[in-house]
Amino acid sequence: MPLAFWAILLLQARTWVLFVMAGASRQQGTDLLALFYPDTRAFWLGLASGVPAALGLLLTGYRHKLPRLWQAWRWVLSASLLSTAGWQALSWWRDDETMTALSLTVFLCDLVALLALLLWQRLRDCFDPDYHAG
Repeated sequence: MPLAFWAILLLQARTWVLFVMAGASRQQGTDLLALFYPDTRAFWLGLASGVPAALGLLLTGYRHKLPRLWQAWRWVLSASLLSTAGWQALSWWRDDETMTALSLTVFLCDLVALLALLLWQRLRDCFDPDYHAG
């Protein structure tokens, strides 16, 4: 699997990664979550949008046992990225003050990840259970 594959999954599961980091840091965990997610609704939406990526991380070990599900998972990840980017764009359209440099950067990374999943042949090949990189 190329490094870009793992980077896309971590990008999509970013709220889960932050949640684990906050849990590991105990005393500063609440402050860390409040820094990145001052709105608790956005935190819960972030966790929900990260579920396909978290399941994708688990599914990588079963890609040869569940080939049809693995092939379809590229589209699940793409739909998740598209919905996350759409949600971000809609929230900015409703309230311009929520757009920060960090949120804009994450939005652009989501779009690049979506394009990579759809257009980059090497990433598309990752979802072919018969493909072996060599």
